[in-house]
Amino acid sequence: MLQDQKILITGMTGQIAFPMAAYLAEHNEVWGIARFSVEGSREKVEAAGVRTAVTDLAEGDYSNLPDDFDYLIHMAAFQGTGLDYDWAIRVNGEGTGLLMAHCRKAKAALIASTSSVYHPHPDPWHPYTETDRLGDCHAVHAPTYSMSKISQEAVARTMSRILNLPTVITRINASYGPNGGLPVYHMDWLMSDRPIRLRAPAPSPYSPIHQDDMNAQVEPLLAAASVPATVVNWGGDEAVKAEDWAMLFGELSGKTPEVVYDDFPGSQPGNIADPTKRISLTGPCRVSWRDGFAGIYEVRYPGGVPAPGIGGADRLTNAYGND
Repeated sequence: MLQDQKILITGMTGQIAFPMAAYLAEHNEVWGIARFSVEGSREKVEAAGVRTAVTDLAEGDYSNLPDDFDYLIHMAAFQGTGLDYDWAIRVNGEGTGLLMAHCRKAKAALIASTSSVYHPHPDPWHPYTETDRLGDCHAVHAPTYSMSKISQEAVARTMSRILNLPTVITRINASYGPNGGLPVYHMDWLMSDRPIRLRAPAPSPYSPIHQDDMNAQVEPLLAAASVPATVVNWGGDEAVKAEDWAMLFGELSGKTPEVVYDDFPGSQPGNIADPTKRISLTGPCRVSWRDGFAGIYEVRYPGGVPAPGIGGADRLTNAYGND
């Protein structure tokens, strides 16, 4: 576990970054940045022991931040439904480069990418390795996402060499926790009596990884940072069909899942990340998918009733995504 380090984490209002920052803040000085455009979001982060600053990746102005961080964990990303590739590349690509330049004194940087950078394979059970072909995944919820994240990886690799900044690029797959994630949105849809929408054709396999495992793996992943940058899949150890986790949610709730398949030509119904390289760096995950999902259900729907603040049923962004 990292201790007594000064850490900058981006994307503090997002699914992964907030619980990760809260976890690291127990033993470190953690700074969290975001636009904090939602009322109360900044106060929530600060209540977790994280120092905050308002920033916008598109602007690249970090004059309100110190530059003596020990580690950079860059989780922020732009996902949008439009076709403005220039804007997506500005935020995800250029924003990453400017951020790394500001944190050039750091011991290492973790740059969060996505399994959506892989070109769709005709076999949904194909386990993508880090050397597989890259390309547009044709994500309907965020058409510019995969290409802009590929540009981000190129920028991060270049800046790592220019700055001599050890960097690890992590391609996230189906992350989830009490704070959200693709499987959790499916859970929320079921609990609000909405169909669980997947991409055709069946099946839809993923590599789900629990927030607790992601938190625990930050330190060994940062230790694996290098120049040139290390690239590694960041998903779970088990390949799981979305259809199977939907059935588990049905067993837990007593509801019958309705699974609907939408046809998006050129896309892929699921995405499996080969965990071999990640396991060699972090060791195996500790949370099995069944235990993880059952635990999330108990947190979000104790006794089958939504916990206070649970309202994810209307979440559409990343409804078909990988990270």
